[in-house]
Amino acid sequence: MNQEAIRELEDRSINTIRILSADAVQNANSGHPGMPMGAAAMAYVLWTRFLRHNPRNPQWFDRDRFVLSAGHGSMLLYSLLHLTGYDLPLDEIKRFRKWGSHTPGHPERGDTPGVEVTTGPLGQGFANGVGMAIAEAWLAARYNRPGHRIVDHYTYSICGDGDLMEGVSQEAASLAGHLQLGKLIYFYDQNHISLAGATEIDFTEDVAKRFEADGWHTRSVPDGNDTEDIARAIQEAQAEHRRPSLILVRTHIGYGSPHKQDNFSSHGSPLGEEELAATKKALGWPTMDKFFLPQDAIDYFRQAVPQGKKLEEEWGTTFAAYRKEFPKEAAEFEQITSGALPENWSTDLPHWNPTDKPIATRSAGGAALNALAKRIPNILGGSADLNPSTDTALKGWGDFQPSESGGAGTLGAVGGEWSYAGRNIAFGVREHAMGAAVNGMAAHGGVLPFSATFFNFSDYMKPAIRLGALSRLKVVYVFTHDSIGLGEDGPTHEPVEQLAGLRAMPDLTVLRPADPNETAEAWAFAVQHNGPTALVLTRQAVPHLDRSRATEPGVARGAYILAEAEGGAADVILIGTGSEVGLCVKAQESLKSQGIKARVVSMPSWDLFAAQDEPYRNSVLPKQIKKRVAVEAASPLGWHRWTGDEGAIIGVERFGASAPGEEVMQHLGFTVENVVATALRVLNR
Repeated sequence: MNQEAIRELEDRSINTIRILSADAVQNANSGHPGMPMGAAAMAYVLWTRFLRHNPRNPQWFDRDRFVLSAGHGSMLLYSLLHLTGYDLPLDEIKRFRKWGSHTPGHPERGDTPGVEVTTGPLGQGFANGVGMAIAEAWLAARYNRPGHRIVDHYTYSICGDGDLMEGVSQEAASLAGHLQLGKLIYFYDQNHISLAGATEIDFTEDVAKRFEADGWHTRSVPDGNDTEDIARAIQEAQAEHRRPSLILVRTHIGYGSPHKQDNFSSHGSPLGEEELAATKKALGWPTMDKFFLPQDAIDYFRQAVPQGKKLEEEWGTTFAAYRKEFPKEAAEFEQITSGALPENWSTDLPHWNPTDKPIATRSAGGAALNALAKRIPNILGGSADLNPSTDTALKGWGDFQPSESGGAGTLGAVGGEWSYAGRNIAFGVREHAMGAAVNGMAAHGGVLPFSATFFNFSDYMKPAIRLGALSRLKVVYVFTHDSIGLGEDGPTHEPVEQLAGLRAMPDLTVLRPADPNETAEAWAFAVQHNGPTALVLTRQAVPHLDRSRATEPGVARGAYILAEAEGGAADVILIGTGSEVGLCVKAQESLKSQGIKARVVSMPSWDLFAAQDEPYRNSVLPKQIKKRVAVEAASPLGWHRWTGDEGAIIGVERFGASAPGEEVMQHLGFTVENVVATALRVLNR
């Protein structure tokens, strides 16, 4: 094939992406055609010349990762997946944005083969990619050996103006530049258009200079349809081993549309039938029929199938040689990439006796985390500059940091070696980026990530937590300083409404353990659970509960009888979570002295308890015992589900205060006396 024929085939293939995307959006009468049409050329170059992937095995571990951070342009990704041979039939493209289709309006992990992360909320995909690059760097540092590179791939992303306006992307870019994540390569779809108009009305900064200041390599491509310049830019980025790369590609939204190119109207609305026909004519398309795909373009794209098969087979040969020379490391690598836990993973989990000195559940959480990290080699994570407060430092496991030589050997500030094999990630004061990055780490696979910050700052992480739940990612979000009980820092730091907010989120398991033993069990649940878990832990010390009278003690079922009423059926049930369970135990004794039989229920997780069968739930909260009191130092919103109409809730319906934690709790009604008085009122005594 001569050069002219090659160029014609290339143009036809790029236009196939454009027209297929526009057809699907028009067919759905909903969507964003402009971005796929403008970004088609750079996506084509990446996917046909550089991206190492296997369409017939989207889970091949050493594949390059691709994130469409500009998720509103989902049809760009769906077109690429269909054309390169993934299990995404044309019928699914025709069902774009329809109920039950595998082509939802924004890409969703788990719905569509080849979609790595759920994107759409702008900036989140950008930060997910940083997490993926962290995971790749850590796995490579831990498992690669001289002459044996079993982990060696890039993370690519296409992002847009909206991504770069969102604050989460700035946090993530700063972190990536500091960590020198050289295998992170992003394309900036620089079309100068956002949903409401031209970016000149609100976004005029020098993006390249900003990223250069963050430690990134930048490269401009003035013509977004110059495929050779795009290819050279990618090659230059790949040669940058110590800096992430941003390739700024000047594109034209709605490219090819006679009246909507470079117009914000093509951002979030179909072109319209007349404009679509005019676009096809302008691009030299041979037919006005919808979903027409030129066979030679399909054949060209589908070369990805045999090429992907060959790449995976070559990697299999590499891994076989690695396994032969390093059998122990290979076995561990296979175990962690499968998602399985090693044998005896829970052996070292701590246990406390009722007579032991009270400690905060954050401290118990740190002890449990370190015990698990000793046995589970791929636990890694960190806090938002809060390790001394959240107790989440992995002791003796080093820091995830770039060294001067690009490897291990430089002493870190906390001790140990600075290298990408370190398991403590210093996220800095960047909760937005931290939440999205640990999601990206989990989506990458091979690592079991955690993050940590004060519970009040879960608000900064809420978009990421929501996407983690939507994607069912195996992430542990640790939140300490869980209530008004944290004290002197005052209402700016005292969470009130956060528990209710997280509990309202589908597919997120929220655990607020009552004492150190429940905390260890909560961590044990989290590392086994195939989904996201939020651990909500105290700043203040709490007693170790006596569970000698408990039935089926533990957090796995969400709630259990901690202390049964003595002398017959209970008159009232006291339900507590976290530090307030201890109040319920003391109130039980006081009520007993007044001849009232009280059952104490510890309910560390609404979610898990709600998931139990009805007989179990009825055994803990019998329907016939309608007198119930819930005690929790947080918003009472939602508690009526468990207390019923005849029960009462001791909660917090105002912001907290700055004073010693015990005083704040007392002033706001978290005393044994108030629990007893509330129980008596419920009983009409």
